[in-house]
Amino acid sequence: MDTRTIQSRDVAYQLHPFTNLGRHEAEGPLVITRGKGVYVYDEAGREYLEGLAGLWCTALGFGEERLVEAATRQMRRLPYYHQFGGKANDTAIRLAERLIGLVPVPMSKVFFSNSGSEANESAIKLCWYYNNALGRPRKKKILSRLRAYHGVTLGAASLTGLAIAHRDFDLPIPQVRHADCPYPYRYARPGEREEDFATRLAESLDAQILREDPDTVAAFIAEPVMGAGGVLVPPRTYFEKVQAVLRKHDVLLIADEVICGFGRTGRMFGTETFGLGPDIMTMAKALTSGYLPLSATLVSDEIYRACVRQSEKLGVFAHGYTYTGHPAACAVALEVLDVFAERDLLGHVGRVGPRLLDGLRALGDHPLVGDVRGVGLLAGVELVPDKPGRGTFDPPGAAGTLFVARAEANGLIVRALQDTVALCPPLVISEGELDELLRRFGRALDETAEALGR
Repeated sequence: MDTRTIQSRDVAYQLHPFTNLGRHEAEGPLVITRGKGVYVYDEAGREYLEGLAGLWCTALGFGEERLVEAATRQMRRLPYYHQFGGKANDTAIRLAERLIGLVPVPMSKVFFSNSGSEANESAIKLCWYYNNALGRPRKKKILSRLRAYHGVTLGAASLTGLAIAHRDFDLPIPQVRHADCPYPYRYARPGEREEDFATRLAESLDAQILREDPDTVAAFIAEPVMGAGGVLVPPRTYFEKVQAVLRKHDVLLIADEVICGFGRTGRMFGTETFGLGPDIMTMAKALTSGYLPLSATLVSDEIYRACVRQSEKLGVFAHGYTYTGHPAACAVALEVLDVFAERDLLGHVGRVGPRLLDGLRALGDHPLVGDVRGVGLLAGVELVPDKPGRGTFDPPGAAGTLFVARAEANGLIVRALQDTVALCPPLVISEGELDELLRRFGRALDETAEALGR
């Protein structure tokens, strides 16, 4: 099938997520047909270094045969079974036990679903169910943050603090509020130290909870590093101070580890990297290296026990999905965890992560580069038209869109979050491949500056 035919068939039959649909009809898709290691290839055979690990997820790269074989073995033995009515499969049981032993804070139970959106949707419902079980029917509001991304189902999209996820979808739902965004490059006051900025945000959160009435606020949800909001690394002492506010008002903490989990920040979970003590953890993406859909919501024993009492009262815990604990997906996740341990991927990220960040920071004198931020193998480069004044492009995203196009022309796939370019390569990337990524990034940066100048 030639390129024009396959592109036209895509336009004819598919509705694409997070896409300008009119532009897509005119321009068509980039059709990826195969992948190997950190590279993917389009229908014409052109090679691209996959600088975002798909959508932040393909930690082990493409074509990892061990994951294919794990899925195949499980599909032959038991391709599917449900978890309703007390049923279970042995593979999901083993994975749940493994995750409980892996997380850095005490958790009691694992609830499996299919995506990060569903994991966070389940977290919302569990917070509500928990407070109903405790006789606190008013304690239902969930605090998220501006620029957060937590998914696109009704509840999860409401938690997302990006207007594009709300406009004309009639969101957010009434129980969700948004707190300040920990984004020092844009929101710190002139001369304000990171620690002072963190103090100001914690005080603002405390005042917001008091305005809402602490008896109505159930939980606060946070990504350790905010991904789709611009790869925003929290300022020093931020989570320490925020958690003190949450404890003061008896507000649960939900750690959204969908992007940060499984080695991305250099520790197994972002919760470890930034000192979080959550009551609920959600995870997905790298859990299966993106090979099959799977997510998990982990809850503390206090929340689980309340759920037990409430289900006994009502007769059933009436929440779940057809594919909860899908055995093939769980088999792949178990194999992913084995690969992590056997290849010391956390050690590898510790060794190569500084190479990525140092290479990007070396571009700091470039006239388009306003800020470089990141941790582990996760980075964002913010493009600006006016470095001294930290200006923004008009319209927002103009430079980011152009950069993505120039990067693809140079064989590099990245993602523009308005005018911040996100980088999240597969964790298995080598030093040589990182150097190649940086070379292609630098060429795209120069070509973007030239095009903007024209």
